[in-house]
Amino acid sequence: MSEALLEVRGLEVDFATQHGLLQAVRGLDFALAEGEVLGVVGESGSGKSVTAHTLLGLLPGNGRVTGGRILYRGDDVLAMPQQRLRSYRGGEVSIIFQEPGRSFDPIYTIGRALEETLLIHRPQLSRQQIRERSLELLREAHVPRPEERLDNFPHQFSGGLLQRVMIALALASDPRVLIADEPTTALDVTIQAQILDLMLELKDKRNLAILFISHNLALVAGIAD
Repeated sequence: MSEALLEVRGLEVDFATQHGLLQAVRGLDFALAEGEVLGVVGESGSGKSVTAHTLLGLLPGNGRVTGGRILYRGDDVLAMPQQRLRSYRGGEVSIIFQEPGRSFDPIYTIGRALEETLLIHRPQLSRQQIRERSLELLREAHVPRPEERLDNFPHQFSGGLLQRVMIALALASDPRVLIADEPTTALDVTIQAQILDLMLELKDKRNLAILFISHNLALVAGIAD
């Protein structure tokens, strides 16, 4: 195996609640290499999504890392200054969520969402370049009629198509690592298979490392290395 891109050593995460301290993650270890798909499997409430959010520094105010290390290419993510953390989060490690509908503002078009994401990571792009890049990303995610879809709103997409747009958004910054947090749970079986095929296609095309989180062991067995 090649050297790890993302490595977690002894991760421990706690939450302060009105009922006391909640131990959400205990002693988690894994290493994710370039071009590899690593499955993280567990039942609801086992700390899978908490782990994903911790990797990106997205814990809520009552959550904190109480032990362990997160290393990205040898850099300590937990010690990163804010400016470096912003370039790491989304720029080098991206995430797609279980319910993509919650990730979009209903009053903005899909084109607007892509434009804002691209401007964060590539502020030098012109408006025309942003449109061209947005179309490229939608085509790469196999969204049909991308020229028309750029002007559509989230409610005009099916769940499967919206998940494809979410994948396009996650890839906008050309990340090296993609965290997929239960990305197919809200979809029917046929669409699930299409999304999994798309992710594997993108992995091979971009040499992506994918951390695939699920409660479905059979599903993970079909995609993970």
